[in-house]
Amino acid sequence: MKINLKNFGLLEVIVIMSLIYVVGMLIWTASTRPAVEAKANIVKENHKKVVDFINGEINKCDNDSEGVTIWGDQCSDEWIADKVVSYINLNLNIQNPFSDDAKVKTDPDPRIKAEGKAGQATEMGVIFLMSSNFLSEPGSEWVIGTCFKSPCVAAGNNELTSIYR
Repeated sequence: MKINLKNFGLLEVIVIMSLIYVVGMLIWTASTRPAVEAKANIVKENHKKVVDFINGEINKCDNDSEGVTIWGDQCSDEWIADKVVSYINLNLNIQNPFSDDAKVKTDPDPRIKAEGKAGQATEMGVIFLMSSNFLSEPGSEWVIGTCFKSPCVAAGNNELTSIYR
């Protein structure tokens, strides 16, 4: 079989290079997808663990309003966000697969941190708990958010949960 390279020009080179690039990207995406999904699942599990932990304390305090939370706040008083985060980081064994230095943090608006709105930088895998204290009045809301896949602003790439007292 003889290949005629006489009419092989710049356009043909660009088409072949583009084809090689597309095939290469498809192979790369397919080979890295399981690792990306595994990291995302770890972050989702961490998020659920934090939400379940706080909901458990809310339920415990609903049954015993004179009791004390596991981190030391009175059930009938407001809960200090920094104390909750400190307890979670020390005791819940949260692992961030994207970074070693950040696990659970407080932030004034976890929605922005989880979604990356308005050009805000996001920290992948970090679970953000609303930094304002959890008030003791019924209906008080705390928001917990995290980003587990880039871009965080895309639908399905972040978790946001509201917890109410």
